Amino acid sequence: MKLIKMSLYILMLAIVMFACNSTDDSFKDQNEIFYTMPEEGDPHEGTWLQWPHQYQYGKTFRNRVESTWIDMTRELVSSEKVYIIAYNQTEKNRIVGLLNDEKIPLENIEFSIYKTDDFWVRDNGPIYVRDKNGKLVIQDWGFNGWGEKTDFEKCNAIPQKIGEQQNLPVINLNTIMINEGGSIEIDGKGTLMACRSSILNENRNPGMTQKQAEDIFTKYLGVTNFIWLDGQIGLEITDQHIDGFARFANNKVIITMNRNDLLDFDVKPLDINKLFKAKNERGEPYKFLKLPLTKNNVVTTYGEDLGYKGSYVNYYISNTKVLVPNYNDPNDSIANSKIQSLYPNRTVVGIDVRNVYKNGGMIHCITQQQPK
Repeated sequence: MKLIKMSLYILMLAIVMFACNSTDDSFKDQNEIFYTMPEEGDPHEGTWLQWPHQYQYGKTFRNRVESTWIDMTRELVSSEKVYIIAYNQTEKNRIVGLLNDEKIPLENIEFSIYKTDDFWVRDNGPIYVRDKNGKLVIQDWGFNGWGEKTDFEKCNAIPQKIGEQQNLPVINLNTIMINEGGSIEIDGKGTLMACRSSILNENRNPGMTQKQAEDIFTKYLGVTNFIWLDGQIGLEITDQHIDGFARFANNKVIITMNRNDLLDFDVKPLDINKLFKAKNERGEPYKFLKLPLTKNNVVTTYGEDLGYKGSYVNYYISNTKVLVPNYNDPNDSIANSKIQSLYPNRTVVGIDVRNVYKNGGMIHCITQQQPK
């Protein structure tokens, strides 16, 4: 009897020790860095674009916005590949015709034919990261149309298709987190900045805690320092993406606006205070470069007054150029000059986004980098 009791005691002790060790290992796994995301300004292999088409919103919509894609392509092909996603073969042929008419060389352009719901590739497209061996892989984060506000199934399938096309491993995170690319900003040195409203939201990740989100971001993006703003659920379709009003120039400088312009851009006072108190992973306060809003309300090329001003913060860094949203506004040149001061080795180019802005976004929203 004593022998049986002793055996049971040893068995129970072993189970407890195994459980403790398993819990410790699980905790370590949650907080271990498996992947790191290169900073946007690192050298690119190319830039992904989802070309506007007629199949979701009609020809008038397509015709009003696609000049922005033509202008971006013209600037990008000089220093990197441009990966264009066309809805079908007919659309590819039409796009080729447009580019030929504009005398844009096609040698540095690679087409893929995939059906898409929309053109916001920053939010639904592939996120390229490096594994522990420095090899490039694609992460396929969940995309649900900004909380099932629009059709999304076709766009959500894009990262997997690109991975198969490029013969790259695809890390499927669809069941781990809904996370649009425009929801997060990283400084390349361990810090992530985001609004809770577009991530810790019942229409994206119901029940997820901030700690759980941070563990996921640490594991899959390689960040350990977090700047969380509250944001605003219900403020435009994205529930207030961070990349509309605050971006990292590097691990020392944040690009944003002055307090009055941030208020005009519907950023809450408490979030403004948090932003201006932000510190990097070494505990150092960030410096700030403040861009203006447009001087006037944005008016589309077809004469519609949108009733609100435009942000210049939503720009895109390519290998040799910085594509900045412009609005045919007096403050275009001021914003372009300020941004140029941050990137002396690149050329700032203004891209007219007035008609795209009518639909809720700017340059950063419609581009996605593929690192070398």
